[in-house]
Amino acid sequence: MHPAFAPSSSVSIPLELVTTSEFDGWLAAQDGRTRTCLKSMGFKADIGRWAYLPPDDAGPGRVCAGAGDGKDPFLMATLPGLLPEGDYHLERCPPGLDPAVLALGWADGAYRFTRYRRRTEAQPRLVLPFPGLNAQEDLADMLRQAEAIDHLRDLINTPPCDMGPSEIERECRQAAAEFGASVEVIMGSDLEAGFPMVHAVGKGAEQAPRYIELTWGREGAPVLALVGKGVAFDTGGLNIKTSGMGLMKKDMGGAAHALALARLVMGAALDVRLLLAIPTVENAIGSRAFRPSDVLRSRKGLTVEVEDTDAEGRLILGDALARASELNPDLLIDFATLTGAARVALGPDLAPLYTDDEGLAEEILAASKRVGDPVWRMPLWAGYEAGLRSHVADMKNLGDGPMGGSITGALFLKRFVAAPIWAHFDIWGWRPARYGRPPGAAACGLRAVWSVLRKRYGG
Repeated sequence: MHPAFAPSSSVSIPLELVTTSEFDGWLAAQDGRTRTCLKSMGFKADIGRWAYLPPDDAGPGRVCAGAGDGKDPFLMATLPGLLPEGDYHLERCPPGLDPAVLALGWADGAYRFTRYRRRTEAQPRLVLPFPGLNAQEDLADMLRQAEAIDHLRDLINTPPCDMGPSEIERECRQAAAEFGASVEVIMGSDLEAGFPMVHAVGKGAEQAPRYIELTWGREGAPVLALVGKGVAFDTGGLNIKTSGMGLMKKDMGGAAHALALARLVMGAALDVRLLLAIPTVENAIGSRAFRPSDVLRSRKGLTVEVEDTDAEGRLILGDALARASELNPDLLIDFATLTGAARVALGPDLAPLYTDDEGLAEEILAASKRVGDPVWRMPLWAGYEAGLRSHVADMKNLGDGPMGGSITGALFLKRFVAAPIWAHFDIWGWRPARYGRPPGAAACGLRAVWSVLRKRYGG
C-alpha cells in the first residue's frame, strides 16, 4: 500500500474536518471541555489550522482540522505536513466532497523527495478505507493515481545529472515492461530524417536526442495519443537564459505528465490503443548547438525559422504532434512546460488549457472542479497567428513582442496538429511551499484529464 496510508490500525486518532460556515454550530454542540480547549488554542476552521484534543480517559484523543469553505476537494493535502506521527481515521468530513479525492489529497501532501537524503521523521498515515471510500474500484483507482503522481514528481525533482534523455527512455521502457507495451526509440540519422526538429534542438548536447514511442492496447480500439515535452535540461541554448535556470530540471515535466497518464491508462485497462510520444533532448550550448536564424525542416514539411533557441520545446513537440496525428487519433493531448508567459497570466496553481473542441473543454473544466485540480481555458486567438510569420520560412518559433506568449506558443503547436480533437496544457509542473507542503514538482491538470479519460473509455 502507498506509504501515506495504513490498511488498519489498532490505535488510530479520530480526525474531524470542519468548515468555516459550520464551525460555530459545530463548536456549540461540543462539550464544555472541548470548547474551552479550542478557544484557548485560537482554533478556527481555516485550511491549514488544526488542534489536538487530548482524551479525558485512556483513549487516543482526536484532531480537529479546518476545511475552509469546504469547496476544495484537495483540502487534506495540507495535513500530512502539519500533523505529528500517528495513524488517523477520518471520522467527519464536510458533505458533498468525494472521499477518494480527499484521500488522494492526503497522499499528495505526504509526498517527499528522498532520493538524495533520507527522510528521518516518521509521517502520519490515513487509515483506509473510511466511510464513503469502500468501493473497491474507487479505492484501487485512487491508489493508482497516488502512485502515478508520486512517480511523476520523482521524475521532475530528479536533477539532470540523473535524468537525461537516456534516463527518460529507461523510464518508458520500464513502464512498457510492466504493462506489456512496446517501445520504439529513434536516434541518430533516423531521427534527423524523421524528426528533424528534435534532432536539431538536441544535437549539441552530450546525451543524444531521441524520439520515444510507446504503444499499448487493442488494435482497432480508439487511438488515444499522449505527447509530452521531454527537455531534460534547458539552458536556453545560444539564447542563454539570464535567470531561473536552476528550475530547468523540470523542463521534462510534460514528459513526466504524459508518462504518468499512460501508466494510469494501462493500469486501469482502458479500451484504447494508446500512443505515448516523448521527444527528449537536452538544450545545451556547444559547437553543434542550433543557432538563432537557423531554418529547420519539420516532420510535417513546414520550415521554421529559429528566432530564439530558448523556444525549443515547441520545436520538438511539433515533430511529435505531427507523428501522433498520422495515426488518426480519437483524442490527442499534449503536456508541456512551454512558456513563462503562462505563469505570468495564471500564476503557479492554474494549468492553462488550449483546445478548439467545446465538448472536450467542458468535460475537462467540469472534472477540474470535481476533483480539485485547477484548470483554466485559454483562447487559441487566431489574431495572433500573424506574429508567427517569417520572411524566410513558413513560420518562426516566436511571436512578435513579449505579449500573449502562451497563446502564440499554442498557435505554433496547432500548425502541426491534424487530429479531430486536440488539447494542449502549458503547465508549470512545480509549486511553491504552502502550509505543510514543501516546494517542488507538482501534477498540473493530470487528475482532471484522467477523470475525463476514465469516463470516456471505461475501465
